[in-house]
Amino acid sequence: MRHASAGRRLGRKTSHRIAMFRNMVTSFFDHEKITTTDSKAKELRPIAEKLITLAKRGDLHARRQAAAYIRDTKTVAKLFTQIAPRYQDREGGYTRIIKLGIRPGDNAEISIIELVEEALVKKSPSSKPVKSVPVAVVPAVVLKQTDEVAVTAVAEDNCEASAD
Repeated sequence: MRHASAGRRLGRKTSHRIAMFRNMVTSFFDHEKITTTDSKAKELRPIAEKLITLAKRGDLHARRQAAAYIRDTKTVAKLFTQIAPRYQDREGGYTRIIKLGIRPGDNAEISIIELVEEALVKKSPSSKPVKSVPVAVVPAVVLKQTDEVAVTAVAEDNCEASAD
């Protein structure tokens, strides 16, 4: 039984798995988008989001904690100077996973994990959507006359009726 055994093992020993995620999160912040399997992307998401939250704090202790996990000092600097200020107003949800399909070689499900780019729009709880009022439809008049004057007169009458 696997009680209280959270997380995916991904067919690797613990040390290999930790090293793999450290490399993946370094590449993720360096390129801001990576393509990987679904299960690896789902495991990478909480690690990346915790590091972004750490970078939003911005103090020296947070920088040292991030540098202990991320392998490249330039990537740590990018996280604190470029990535974290983008999400200063957002409370979580910094990443998105987009499923791409299956990999032809081994039939693994592939997805892209990327940073969310659009600005956060906070909704006010009191604003409700306004329902639109349907516009009255005027039935079309069919004439059997081919006289051009009669057709324009009927069209002008319909326009005046719909304007009222």
